[in-house]
Amino acid sequence: MKKRLVLVVTSFPKLSETFVVNKLLGLLDLGWDVHVVCGQSDPKEWSNFPVLSTYPGIKKRVHVTWLQKPRIFAALLLPVNFLRLLIFAPKRAFMYLRNGFRKFRLKLIKFLYLDAELIILGPAIIHFEFGALAVGKTYLKALLGTNLSVSFRGYDLNFAGLDKSDYYREVWQAIDACHFLGEDLWQRAKKRGCPETIPHMLIPPAINLDEFPVSHNKYEEIIGTKERPARLLSVGRLEWKKGYEHALAAVKFLSDVGIFCEYKIVGEGDYKQAISFTILDMQLEDVVDLCGPLAHNKVVNLLQWADVFLHSAVSEGFCNAVLEAQAMGLPVVTSDADGLNENVADGVTGFVVPRRDPMALAEKMVLLVENSDTRKSFGLAGIERVRNLFSIEKQLDAWEEFYKDLL
Repeated sequence: MKKRLVLVVTSFPKLSETFVVNKLLGLLDLGWDVHVVCGQSDPKEWSNFPVLSTYPGIKKRVHVTWLQKPRIFAALLLPVNFLRLLIFAPKRAFMYLRNGFRKFRLKLIKFLYLDAELIILGPAIIHFEFGALAVGKTYLKALLGTNLSVSFRGYDLNFAGLDKSDYYREVWQAIDACHFLGEDLWQRAKKRGCPETIPHMLIPPAINLDEFPVSHNKYEEIIGTKERPARLLSVGRLEWKKGYEHALAAVKFLSDVGIFCEYKIVGEGDYKQAISFTILDMQLEDVVDLCGPLAHNKVVNLLQWADVFLHSAVSEGFCNAVLEAQAMGLPVVTSDADGLNENVADGVTGFVVPRRDPMALAEKMVLLVENSDTRKSFGLAGIERVRNLFSIEKQLDAWEEFYKDLL
């Protein structure tokens, strides 16, 4: 086994974070001693990832931090947790206490409880899978003598801590290496104080093409008629930043000009009520279907069903769903929000239009509905683009290089 690496996330596994599962399993295959530390692990979510069961002992590599609320329970569990440390990692526990007491004094007791899983594991590298998770945790570098790295995936730079100019100051100072999904996020990090000299690597999301079989026969069909409506699909959390109101306005335009369509939206989130109201307000209840969250195999089935993938985000770090659509040979109509320009080759695998512009979305969808040759050309180009630039093999090679350089 290569060095021990711990991935820190809030929850594992998680349907919206398939990339963490792929990364864990891929690095295990490459010989890394990979573990996950998380705040929760829902047994129901494990059923969405049958591949996990094919790895013997995988659940022993997922470590859930102990109960934090209510505080009375945490207080009662503290002596038990401390006893675990004395049994399983006495030397690291002593180092942690020795290095941390001068700085944190009695506050260190709370940190000790929260960090128990990391102390026991004693990793060579702790990797925070989202930037915001590293805030307030950079002391681990000194207390455990470990390397720290962090991924920035969009939300953490676009929204987290915007009201605090120094939100990531300690992260920039302490972190050993940073990972960004693309060039746009690297530029945003520098605007938020990240020094240009910090070791970093751009590693985009990746697609396992074996999981996305392509259906070519639908390119030849005449779509947009009553007998064969145009099938539109969006996949993403129901949040304001996904810009669903603009997608719905575009679909409303198609309906008004006599183009029959069916629009399915996959995802869940706090914006569901607003989206449901918009659907009713635009009289699209016979056109739009909110499918809720779906397992991977069901999303693949819908990607096979669809004719066009629609993504109207107003902010986006880098969208896995757009890559998956291209891997399935779907032409994409998307906004130019943040890193989406790196997702789609405009005029080659899809169309990229200005954000918050429903009419531009609608015009490009009309073009695709009416032109089967363009749908086919974009679809085939999308498959080739994902194969050349976003394969899981290339991503894992990049991750291995990233961690080797860090060590």
